[in-house]
Amino acid sequence: MSGGALILLALALPIAGAILLGLVGRYRLLREATSLLVSTALCAAVAALVPDVMAGGRPAISLFEFAPGLAFAFEVEPLGMLFALLASFLWIVTTIYTIGYLRANDGPHQTRFHVCFALALACAVGIAFAGNMLTLFFFYEGLTLCTYPLVTHSGTEEARRGGRRYLAILLSTSIMLLLLAIIWTWVEAGTLDFRPGGILMGAVSEPVMALLLVLYIFGVGKAALMPFHGWLPAAMVAPAPVSALLHAVAVVKAGVFTVVKVVLYIFGLDAVRDFASGDWLLYVAGATILIASLIALRQDNLKRRLAYSTVSQLSYVVLGAALANAHAVMGATMHIAMHGFAKITLFFCAGAIFTAARKTEISQMNGIGRQMPLTMTAFAIGSLALIGLPPFAGAWSKYYLVLGTLDEGSYALLAVLLASSLLNALYFLPIVVRAFFPTGSAALPAAGGIAEAPKLLLVAISITALGSIALFAYPQFLFNLLRPLVGL
Repeated sequence: MSGGALILLALALPIAGAILLGLVGRYRLLREATSLLVSTALCAAVAALVPDVMAGGRPAISLFEFAPGLAFAFEVEPLGMLFALLASFLWIVTTIYTIGYLRANDGPHQTRFHVCFALALACAVGIAFAGNMLTLFFFYEGLTLCTYPLVTHSGTEEARRGGRRYLAILLSTSIMLLLLAIIWTWVEAGTLDFRPGGILMGAVSEPVMALLLVLYIFGVGKAALMPFHGWLPAAMVAPAPVSALLHAVAVVKAGVFTVVKVVLYIFGLDAVRDFASGDWLLYVAGATILIASLIALRQDNLKRRLAYSTVSQLSYVVLGAALANAHAVMGATMHIAMHGFAKITLFFCAGAIFTAARKTEISQMNGIGRQMPLTMTAFAIGSLALIGLPPFAGAWSKYYLVLGTLDEGSYALLAVLLASSLLNALYFLPIVVRAFFPTGSAALPAAGGIAEAPKLLLVAISITALGSIALFAYPQFLFNLLRPLVGL
């Protein structure tokens, strides 16, 4: 099958799956089997593109033109390949987890839940394979709309309030800032295609380029840069599988992916480093890393602590893109995958704790590691990966980010990365210690015994936790895939 046909297949599979899920939704086993089958087929279709991309090919297809030179088109390059692989593989794992979670918690509207998941993945693949900024924008907006019913899934007033904030921030930033930047780029450069080295150099003045960068960066609200981060903690009212989708599989990864894509292919690394950015983006990313970490320290609700951790961790990617040198961009792009596996593990664990013990607050979790040893061991692995300690995945991405700061001679940014890792340890490790080494009268009774979450949840948690170890032990695939982006 040709590369163009595989692209269309990867886009069509989750859409067809959503339709099929709507038709068979009343039959639980058939619905669950369909979700697993479609997610597996999507991953296989995406993986079939890897050999061509690794060999230097760029599979592409154009469907139609909006105007001369402005097509609804798709092209697969290494960064998009990474995002599509991450999203499609983790969709399989999230589907396994979702089936177990919805069975255990008897959630409402389960068919709608699975349908929206499938449509969200279709949009994620569309973003990954977009051949120009207009095509990417189409799927970027679609992802916001498809995930809104998931955020408000429980139907409570708190969920509706969180959903309104989710929509308000993401739609306002994309329409008022990102769309304006896209139109301005089209007028000035005459194209929106993604081209190595960028399309703006020589097409606009330096002040215009700097202003366009502001519009693009803050227009991508899904990257959760402060002050446009509030949608992410607000969305934590959603069920655990949705939180996993938001934080690891699709939404936030679509945000930081778009930021890196814009830096690489709209501006170009030379333009960002030497002309357009100045220092403001580094300051904003560094401040977001530290401030969000400090806020996370104060959260007793486990999912809110994880949410603010995500806000901080996403800005590692933005910081690497803003540094715009080879090592920093390698670290930023590797962190997309490594954060994905670690953070989805933590949200899976949060959902497992709620399912098995009905606990949501960290202060309630004294001794829970003795009742849920597998879950909390996985939580420890995910935590250590995000701190950046070997032998876990985040060590490699943080290593390359540190090299990137040293390449620029920026010891202030090096201090930000080191301080952030210390803060990561301060808000993650006490949870692990509390779980396994309870003290005082708040400790759980020893007679509680093992009370793990249902098996399907544990299967999903185990896969992603082991993935965080595997990415440290075998990083060469990621390095070889991403090396053409930066020339290392």
